[in-house]
Parts: sequence; C-alpha cells; structure tokens
Amino acid sequence: MSTLPTQMTAIGIRTPGGPEVLVPEERPVPKPGEGEILIRVRAAGVNRPDVMQRKGLYPPPPGASDIPGLEVSGEIAALGPAIKRWKEGDRVMALVSGGGYAEYCLAVATHTLAVSTLPFIDAAAVPETTFTVWHNVFERGGLKEDETLLVHGGSSGIGTTAIQLAKQFGAKVFVTAGSEDKCEACRKLGADLAINYKTEDFVAVCKAATDGKGVDVILDMVGGDYIGRNYEAAAVEGRIVQIAFQGSAKAEVNFMRLMLKRLHHTGSTLRSRSNADKGAIARTVEDRVLPLLAAGKVKPVIYKTFPLREAAAAHALMESSAHIGKIVLTV
Repeated sequence: MSTLPTQMTAIGIRTPGGPEVLVPEERPVPKPGEGEILIRVRAAGVNRPDVMQRKGLYPPPPGASDIPGLEVSGEIAALGPAIKRWKEGDRVMALVSGGGYAEYCLAVATHTLAVSTLPFIDAAAVPETTFTVWHNVFERGGLKEDETLLVHGGSSGIGTTAIQLAKQFGAKVFVTAGSEDKCEACRKLGADLAINYKTEDFVAVCKAATDGKGVDVILDMVGGDYIGRNYEAAAVEGRIVQIAFQGSAKAEVNFMRLMLKRLHHTGSTLRSRSNADKGAIARTVEDRVLPLLAAGKVKPVIYKTFPLREAAAAHALMESSAHIGKIVLTV
C-alpha cells in the first residue's frame, strides 16, 4: 500500500442535471476492506444507469461510492485482508456498485474476473452487459437452443452482447433498432432478423417470421406500450424479461394474454443485488462466457472511447443514442 498515491482524479456529479455536471475532482484513494480489492483503473464502461444516476434518478445503494461507474478493468493495486485468489498486479475486470469513473476503484473480490488476453478497453465493456444478459436471458428467461429471442434495443451494449451470446448457444435472434445502420450492425453480429421499429411493427414482423407462433423470450429495456405489444409478440409459454424502462414504467395492458398464453413476465436490476447473488452470476459468467470471449467468438462492440476527464462528452453521446455498442472511458 505504501507506494500508492493518497489522492486520485475521479468524476463527481456536481448536482443532478445534464452531462455538464460531471466534473473531475480530487478524491482520496480508497482502501480495500474485508473481501475487497483496489483496482488501478485502465478503462471504465459507460452505462445507462450512470446517466440515470447523474440525473438524480438512480441513487447508489447504501454504502456504495457516489462516483458513477459500474464496471472497470485494470490491475490490482492492493488487496484487502485474506484475499486468496488474487495478487497485486493481476489484470482484472470487475462489476462494481459505483466508483468506476476514477483512477482507482474498489471491487468485491468475488465480482472480479481475469482479463486474460482481452485489451483493457474491451474488458471494461464486459462485466455489466455479460452479467445482465446471462442472468436475464439465460437464467430468468431460460433461453434454450432452437428457441427465438427478441431483443429490444439490439444495437445497445446489452443488445450487441445478447445477440452474440444467444447465437453462440444456438438460439434464433430477432432485434429491434431505430435506424437501418443499427439494423445492419445487428445483422453483422448474427441477428437473424433486424426490425426498424420506426418503420415496422415488431409484433407483425415477429409473428410472420415465426409462422404465427411468436417468440419464446423477449428482453425488454423499453417498457411503456411495449409491455402490451410484447404480450402479443410472445409465443405460448413465452418469457418476457424486463431490465429497464427507457419509455414509461407504467402502461395499460390487456392481461388476458398473460393467462391465455401462460406467459411469464419477470425482471431484475443488477446494482442492488446482494454480493452473494452477484458472486454467483460472476462464477457462471466465468464458466460459460469468458471462454467465448477468450476465443474471440463473442467480442464487445466498442463504439468510442473518451479520456476520463471527458466523461461529460461520453454521456452526451450516450444520450444522443447515435452509438452502436459500448462507450468506454480510458484512464
């Protein structure tokens, strides 16, 4: 610990508001406690929840850092007491509950994965999306080989990960996206069908493409009127998994379809889950997903990187929705 600086640059949220409220600040370098490691951050992923937090709509859970940032990659700079698996200098990536937009970040040791051969920029884009997709599509949604997955927001970080993983596990993948460029990017990643939601009705297209059967699993981050439309697009015994509400969290829905089709509508958030829950997801991701990343069969789609101090510009880009894949801060 003696060689570590005492101060670091981090991105603070001056007051809830637009991207311009993200400002570089000097903060004390945190010290790892029981079960924690300190990561010298090389890159940090930018995610929608960071934008929500900046606007004051998604406060960090109790005990978490008020610095935004939910995933990082870098080297281990220090270890808390009794950490067996890791040593200083190990190249790692981690899911964190805050603190990622900084030169140093604390991580729970069991939420940390080895980077292996991935570049740090790619590695920083892995934890939030792979944990989210694995848990929601495969564990909650129960997607199986030869089933059909519909992903709303196919060109997002979550979407680009879901397309690749679902294809690797033998599913058929349909996506919605908001432009022909985004639809084409999804097809290049392996999507069997990309639907421009601005010009096409995804319910009608999904029905036609499945001979009227509907889709088996739907990953939805939109909400609002998509909730009722998802029920229409779903197959009998279909599973709809809610991971966000970029539209509205409220909707008027005909629930008769839920009964007639025996649908399952579930959902989850990642940040507020217990350490044990996240640790269990981490172990499964390590077993099932990391080998695919190491072999290059699944690859994070990086749209653009920004230096840490330009976090405001990274947020402005995310809110423009012009990006395809992930936005990453470099340190």
